[in-house]
Amino acid sequence: MNIIGITINHKTAPIELREALHLSQNEITQIIPLLKDKLFSEGFVLSTCNRTEIFGFPKSHGVNFKNVQDLLKDFKPIEGINSNNFLNYFSCGAVKHIFKVASGIDSLVIGDSQILAQVKEAFQISEDMNFTSSLMRRISDSTIKVGRRAISETLIGEGAVTVSFAAIKVIEKVFASFEKRSALVIGAGETGELAAIHLKDLGIGKLTITNRTFSKAENLAEKLNADAIKFENFKDHLQHFDIIISATSSGEPIIYYDDIKAMMKKRKGALACLMDIAIPRDFDTKVKNIDGAFYYDIDSLKVIVDENMKLREKEIPNVEKIIMEEMVNLFGWYNTLEVVPTIKDFRDFFEHIRSDEMEKIKHKVSDDEFEKIDNMTRRMIGRILHNPTINLRKISETGTNFEEVAANTLILKELFGLTNNGKEQRENNDKN
Repeated sequence: MNIIGITINHKTAPIELREALHLSQNEITQIIPLLKDKLFSEGFVLSTCNRTEIFGFPKSHGVNFKNVQDLLKDFKPIEGINSNNFLNYFSCGAVKHIFKVASGIDSLVIGDSQILAQVKEAFQISEDMNFTSSLMRRISDSTIKVGRRAISETLIGEGAVTVSFAAIKVIEKVFASFEKRSALVIGAGETGELAAIHLKDLGIGKLTITNRTFSKAENLAEKLNADAIKFENFKDHLQHFDIIISATSSGEPIIYYDDIKAMMKKRKGALACLMDIAIPRDFDTKVKNIDGAFYYDIDSLKVIVDENMKLREKEIPNVEKIIMEEMVNLFGWYNTLEVVPTIKDFRDFFEHIRSDEMEKIKHKVSDDEFEKIDNMTRRMIGRILHNPTINLRKISETGTNFEEVAANTLILKELFGLTNNGKEQRENNDKN
């Protein structure tokens, strides 16, 4: 399986590079036609707050990892990025990585409950844009199955495990109690909603929601018994909030240094916690230099990530076992795509010889003798081909050892002339 892929993620690059290469849904729909035209026959693109990944099946043998990296960098030109910021994957390694992502064990927050939905959405976009066929669809089905099994069969996702949850845990280190605190959540998407829910569960004194689409802010506020303010006016109220969490999909900052400087002046020394869990980031990072304003972004969640890892590291082997099982199933299916036609050609080859020889004696023996010889030769050919057929099937069904399958099928084809050239030569011999 010649699938290849690249990723830039929280393990390979700082937040500055990740946000620079982050792809919005609109940008994904723009880059897919470029991938289809230049590199891949089918594939998918995934871009979340902690990773941007591109995987696909090359249209030609000349397509390599650098081509994919270069296309992405040309699409979103930035400075300071190099090949060391990417991880490259091929074949088994590519599939294993995709499975690890969907299961949550490759996430910044191990067991992240949002990632499976994000992976499903990435596959759906490819399907909608005709960037998938049978191979990619099978990988998609297997990937989603891995994610679901990881959730249902292990404890990897036990509890509220998301970036939003980790962000709230960091804020708890600033404010020991939330009961007398007020919070503003900017963004009513899934990440913002989860942050608001966690705040409410922890007894936040006053909760306010804002969103570009005001009706979404109102709906979430009603659900959580909170207040809603219009997005265009939220900066007029910043001084009233001890906690500000921003999780929008804006492509540029929405809160600047002067906004927070003015806010802190009005707060007259009262501390404030600013949590930026958007990619690209919503805050101008210069706000970290303002006294009394504790600014955090996604890369600030390490302490919570480490705690989460300790709690869930015992579950990782259980998830990896599921991943291996589904890899065996996937590659077993894939190997049969090559093996089944080869087995058929192999058996047809011997049947052709048998039928040809039987035709030569057809008029030299009686009908009864011909029938006996015909049955005997069928059984003989069946016994001769039994072990090669069974063994080749066994090799294919072991799953990931597709190199051995390919080598055996190639040897078989070469030995018995089952390639196109071999078939043409046999046909010419038959005519002569």
